[in-house]
Amino acid sequence: MNHHAPDGAPLFAIHNNVAEIRLDRLGHHNRIDPDGLPLLMEYLATVRLSGQCRALVITGTGTKTFSSGYTLSAIVERLDSRFEQFLDAVEDCPVPTICALNGSVYGGATDLALCCDFRIGVTDARMFMPAARIGLHYYPGGMRRYVTALGVTNAKRLFLTGMTIDATEMLRIGFLTDLVAPDALRERVSDYVGAILECEPGVVTSMKQQLNRIGAGDSDACISRTAYEGSLTSTALRERLASITR
Repeated sequence: MNHHAPDGAPLFAIHNNVAEIRLDRLGHHNRIDPDGLPLLMEYLATVRLSGQCRALVITGTGTKTFSSGYTLSAIVERLDSRFEQFLDAVEDCPVPTICALNGSVYGGATDLALCCDFRIGVTDARMFMPAARIGLHYYPGGMRRYVTALGVTNAKRLFLTGMTIDATEMLRIGFLTDLVAPDALRERVSDYVGAILECEPGVVTSMKQQLNRIGAGDSDACISRTAYEGSLTSTALRERLASITR
């Protein structure tokens, strides 16, 4: 399945139960434009409702920049709740999400990457968060993701200084899950996708939801045993165990 989009709009395709969203404004460092947000939300709804998608890959066109973030000229008059709603929808996507960082990442696109479950970057990538430099107090959801993923000290360093860090440091602080040479990015993404496809989809979805809730500090999620106890009596568990023990 391929989705035809206007020139410069984000691209979308589904192949072999894996969806891909590709930011496609190469001449503008794959920035996220407010006019593209409805289309991005439509893509996420397709993934959520299809019943067939097992994973979602988010990447960018080219080899220099994953994304430069939200269109700077639109921040004052067109940065509204729709951008946050898009990011929250990525974070809440029921299937595992992989951000294939084909290059450097800046601004709001760093938060988009943190919304994903896995972030695979390339060795020549760099990142920075310029909010303080342009006088923007970042929205709470984005700061929460920074603190949850990177710890408060690293979140402060990136938010309060606007300093640029390289790929090695991105990996060290946990912004990246994995770091590869540029020509190995596609293969490494395929490794993650292949591993996900071997897992039981219902269990993956339920564990992702619970892990997200635990990471957000939801104490009820920490003690809930419902999904665990349900899996003990599932047909999927019995069939998979039987195939291993034959």
